[in-house]
Amino acid sequence: MTAFQTTHAFSGFSVDSLEAARAFYGETLGMDIGTDAMGFLRIRLPEGGSIFVYPKPDHTPASYTILNFPVDDVEAAVDELNARGVVTKIYSDPDMGTDAKGISHGKPGEGPDIAWFKDPAGNVLSVLAG
Repeated sequence: MTAFQTTHAFSGFSVDSLEAARAFYGETLGMDIGTDAMGFLRIRLPEGGSIFVYPKPDHTPASYTILNFPVDDVEAAVDELNARGVVTKIYSDPDMGTDAKGISHGKPGEGPDIAWFKDPAGNVLSVLAG
């Protein structure tokens, strides 16, 4: 038996406001939010895992996608997010080839349809065909 265990590994990221994160992930996105013993957030995942969300006074948003949400229909997911007030047109780089809703339509060998959006702390998330 080793001291290093991987069975309860989890991911985490920082935010500048736990209250804003709780509202966004719990209310806007409808995720199951809990609190740990220190008052930090735990996003509980349906398959039993969790994501640790902690406050950081000098938070800098991640420069990469921190969470990806596979969906059956990216267009429908974007419409639903937009209806909830979530902006999905965050990139205007012509090389990304996003449409008016912010969806990058993947081509064979270049990746799936995907749209990115930000949480209140500026961290990037996505919905993608999966």
